[in-house]
Amino acid sequence: MNKLYIGNLSENAVPSDLESIFKDAKIPVSGPFLVKTGYAFVDCPDESWALKAIEALSGKVELHGKLLEVEHSVPKRQRIRKLQIRNIPPHLQWEVLDSLLVQYGVVESCEQVNTDSETAVVNVTYSSKDQARHTEEIPLKILAHNNFVGRLIGKEGRNLKKIEQDTDTKITISPLQELTLYNPERTITVKGSVETCAKAEEEIMKKIRESYENDIASMNLQAHLIPGLNLNALGLFPPTSGMPPPTSGPPSAMTPPYPQFEQSETETVHLFIPALSVGAIIGKQGQHIKQLSRFAGASIKIAPAEAPDAKVRMVIITGPPEAQFKAQGRIYGKIKEENFVSPKEEVKLEAHIRVPSFAAGRVIGKGGKTVNELQNLSSAEVVVPRDQTPDENDQVVVKITGHFYACQVAQRKIQEILTQVKQHQQQKALQSGPPQSRRK
Repeated sequence: MNKLYIGNLSENAVPSDLESIFKDAKIPVSGPFLVKTGYAFVDCPDESWALKAIEALSGKVELHGKLLEVEHSVPKRQRIRKLQIRNIPPHLQWEVLDSLLVQYGVVESCEQVNTDSETAVVNVTYSSKDQARHTEEIPLKILAHNNFVGRLIGKEGRNLKKIEQDTDTKITISPLQELTLYNPERTITVKGSVETCAKAEEEIMKKIRESYENDIASMNLQAHLIPGLNLNALGLFPPTSGMPPPTSGPPSAMTPPYPQFEQSETETVHLFIPALSVGAIIGKQGQHIKQLSRFAGASIKIAPAEAPDAKVRMVIITGPPEAQFKAQGRIYGKIKEENFVSPKEEVKLEAHIRVPSFAAGRVIGKGGKTVNELQNLSSAEVVVPRDQTPDENDQVVVKITGHFYACQVAQRKIQEILTQVKQHQQQKALQSGPPQSRRK
């Protein structure tokens, strides 16, 4: 580019003034100076001389009391520092608009134009002309908790494609590999004009709000059934403003803003997941399952497939109740967000817990009364298979099938029954007292 634009000229400037300035700077020109009101154009012999002129003169030489602006000449539509943006939706916050505009340079001013329409119109002035031309297409970044992203995308990406089509934008989402234990959010990037980005933002937030409200409604429906547990605090839902999440530091340095479970014995639960979901649960080089194990405070292992064509795989989770809740909850959420089930379906998995064979009758109850009440209470299917042969530890399997909250309620209620059986045995042993020594 050897054609130069000379700006910030005085009205009194004439070609001979510019000829003298270029001659003093020893910058050759290959044609006459075309002087207009406030600016001028001139050709240099080649691009290297044009660059030397810009470096030597722009902002450094004064003519009639005004410092010259010297730069490459570009088409008129690209030289304009001032933009007018129309059809800005009334719900779009000014902070959002500002954050979009400053990505392309320093904004000297952004003023609203008074109009009779419902949408806003603003005049924007950039500090340089080159910055203004990039605002034709701008990115808008939205952070969303990973729990909601799967439903935002929809099965085979249908939800996201519809938003793109309806708003004439391009939407991308950061990969799962960028998630960390302390940062469960993914970045949604929307590209388009200010107007189309605003429309897409509205649709995205509507979908996220809908997912959040559905989760909260489901959570509140089941929360009272799980004693001593604050579901908000276990990382399955984004924290509210009244409960800020920890942002840094190791887990031991953080004070959890929720009541803890009382110290409980370690439990082992066998959770059966779709075989196709194993890769997503493990993650690249085992990264996801390691993070999940640290987050939950549980041992999490995936057993080998029982057969090459097995449709389910067993996940062995070992830890106290809180760890079970957190680990199982994340696994259910992962299967949902990775679209291993239909968006309209609940994730229903089968969990096995082992109970002492002598306590199995208490779980079933007389005539199946207890297990029936347990199923009505939790909405899970609870089965104690008949004619089981106890294992080497004299334990039998209880099968629980249902969505996450249903399975958790059933597991906790069964553990309550086992605790009651254990306490009853201990009381019985205390009442009988130590065996008396025989009299001779």
